[in-house]
Amino acid sequence: MTKPIILIVNGPNLNLLGTRQPELYGHETLACVEASARTHAASLGLEIEFHQSNHEGDLVDWIQSARQRCVGIIINAGAYTHTSVAILDALLAVQVPTVEVHMSHIHRREEFRHHSFVSKAAKGMICGFGSHGYILALDALARLIRGS
Repeated sequence: MTKPIILIVNGPNLNLLGTRQPELYGHETLACVEASARTHAASLGLEIEFHQSNHEGDLVDWIQSARQRCVGIIINAGAYTHTSVAILDALLAVQVPTVEVHMSHIHRREEFRHHSFVSKAAKGMICGFGSHGYILALDALARLIRGS
């Protein structure tokens, strides 16, 4: 029997984790974030697909591909959070439970980062907990999926 799949989508500049503004984002690389998420997902009986791109269309394509295959989406859209109606539309179209993640506390940052298009499609947002936000998002989705 196959495990339920969670799609994890990461947007622009997240490939630079570990070296980009470590005072905001920490010292872990995206590969470390992925490894932790895979381990935690397995403990929850879930499988993940993990992607990162600096290109908006890639994120939209991955989200659209989740429609029939995935039971949930975790998205850290990076800067596209604040600008992308295309990502919002894709999330609304697939009708898959979505949790928005931000490693930094976006509401304590510049004013333009306070607005999120993604939030309009997400069940909830986790921000300010660094890479642990992905683990919290997996826990939240597991509960949503199981209806508890």
